[in-house]
Amino acid sequence: MRAFIAIELPDEIKKELASIQEELKRAGADVKWVKVENIHLTLKFLGNVSDDKIENIKTLLDKAASRHERFEATLFKIGAFPKLEYPRVIWVGMDKGCNLAREIASKIEDECEHIGFAKENRPFSAHLTLGRVRSGKNKDALKKRLISATIKTQSFIVDKIILFQSTLTPKGPIYTPVHSSLLKS
Repeated sequence: MRAFIAIELPDEIKKELASIQEELKRAGADVKWVKVENIHLTLKFLGNVSDDKIENIKTLLDKAASRHERFEATLFKIGAFPKLEYPRVIWVGMDKGCNLAREIASKIEDECEHIGFAKENRPFSAHLTLGRVRSGKNKDALKKRLISATIKTQSFIVDKIILFQSTLTPKGPIYTPVHSSLLKS
């Protein structure tokens, strides 16, 4: 099973992200936009996971969740990797709750390493991917829209960590929750 661990977003946040995508689409740039229902905060990408490791992953997620209280998170910034001048990945960043998400991701990273998953080379970045730029078409128009786009300060409660199955299809990936681990209330 192809899998990842993430924080799912409430519908009202997804609606705000859809609105931002619509604004950015007006640039006419060559961007593969993430389906709004698939936008999430990835804590750890696992890749292909053998069935015998799934139970171990569920256990480590329950353990990690039991050590952390639910928390408030806010979205605050629209940006691009590697930078706005050369956008490859368009994202929305997390402000409040960023450090707690990073702490949970770090614990999950360490626990996953103990059961045979390679540690991520890049530091954790609390961001939500909106799209991936495929070519330089209308790059300047996109850059202008990225600079001028705004996000309403929206907050939400993070109360669980989810193990997702990712099924790749010609129409894009389908993400199915496999296991939820509730944070302490």
